[in-house]
Amino acid sequence: MPSVALLGTGLLGESIGQRLLQRGVSLHVWNRTRNRSKALIEAGAQALNSPAEAARCCDSLITVLRDGPVTAAVLNDIGPLDGSTLITMGTVGVTESQALAERATQQGGQYLEAPVLGSKPQALNGSLLVMAGGEAQVFEEQRPLLSHLCQEPQLVGPVGSGAATKLALNQLIASLTHSFSLSLQLIQRAGVPVETFMAILRPSALYAPTFDKKLQRMLDHSYSDPNFSTALLRKDLRLFLEEATTAGLQDQGLSGLLSLLEQANGTDLDEQDYCALHELTVLR
Repeated sequence: MPSVALLGTGLLGESIGQRLLQRGVSLHVWNRTRNRSKALIEAGAQALNSPAEAARCCDSLITVLRDGPVTAAVLNDIGPLDGSTLITMGTVGVTESQALAERATQQGGQYLEAPVLGSKPQALNGSLLVMAGGEAQVFEEQRPLLSHLCQEPQLVGPVGSGAATKLALNQLIASLTHSFSLSLQLIQRAGVPVETFMAILRPSALYAPTFDKKLQRMLDHSYSDPNFSTALLRKDLRLFLEEATTAGLQDQGLSGLLSLLEQANGTDLDEQDYCALHELTVLR
């Protein structure tokens, strides 16, 4: 069985690793903070002392890292890819992903961007949504691996298209959460019972399942144990705005939302669940 290296074992990376181990994949793991890989090693993964070891023992190298610059730094640390395939699953910008693809080729390897929609629960049960960008041949070679994490991986186009799709979806996370928070704040101040409002909203075309998913957290002002943090949402929205500007799109409304999320920077809200932006939709 081909061996897989997993570089980055944070919240999502660890869950991806656990799923791959459950599916019988021969897994090697590395994280800059070594202790973050402890659970995977105890579950049967082999530890890598450095990213440079990954391409020497593995055919596929999955990165689940915070952003494009961190991924580029780790790719540089890997060195020669020796024909292996780099698969980036973290959220990066379109131009960042294209630059990573060029670097991977220069280092003697193949490249496939495969960002995912979903978090820890979906990774653990194999129901992530994978939107890949790259060459069709590379995608087909990696389809069996991706299928451990996703029922039907999608090749959406060339390198950059997967990154663009992921940013477009994460923009919706920010926009939907913000709009729901504002509506919730207003009806509460008007004395409308929340359940009455939800009973009207749920059967309408305006409803999105994420509203109920985050409702209790917002009502309880409880944002601990996040699957996706406010800081990461802000980072992804900033990337979306950069790509939107490059594409000649009008982004004025979203720029205001980014400014709102900037207020969480340096506060406890930053590392809490992203729906903590509910705390920012009230004038103080």
